[in-house]
Amino acid sequence: MSQPSWRDDKRKTAERGYGGRWQKARETFLKRHPLCCFCEQKGIITAATVVDHKTPHKGDTTLFWDTNNWQPLCKPCHDSTKKIMESRGVKLGADESGKPTDPNHHWNK
Repeated sequence: MSQPSWRDDKRKTAERGYGGRWQKARETFLKRHPLCCFCEQKGIITAATVVDHKTPHKGDTTLFWDTNNWQPLCKPCHDSTKKIMESRGVKLGADESGKPTDPNHHWNK
C-alpha cells in the first residue's frame, strides 16, 4: 500500500515545517530569485510568489531545507503546471517537432 500524500496531512503548516524559519528562508530566496522559472522558460516575465520543492520532500527535512531543491514559481504555475508534472511523473514541454522533451515520457521509450 502506498504512503499517504503529504497533502492529506492534517497537521498545521508550522507543524509540517512551514513556520517562521521557513517564512524567513522563503522571503530570502524570493528576493534572490524574483521571477517564475517556468514562465521565464516561455519568455514570460512573472513575479515568483512560491518557493517550490523540485523534488517533493515528503517530510524529509534534509530535502526540505536543501536550497538546491528549491525553485521560484508563480502561484498559477505551482498550482497547475507543477501539479500536472508531479501527477504524471514527467516534465511538460515539447520540441519544435512536437516530441516531448522529457526522456522519461512514454513517447521517448
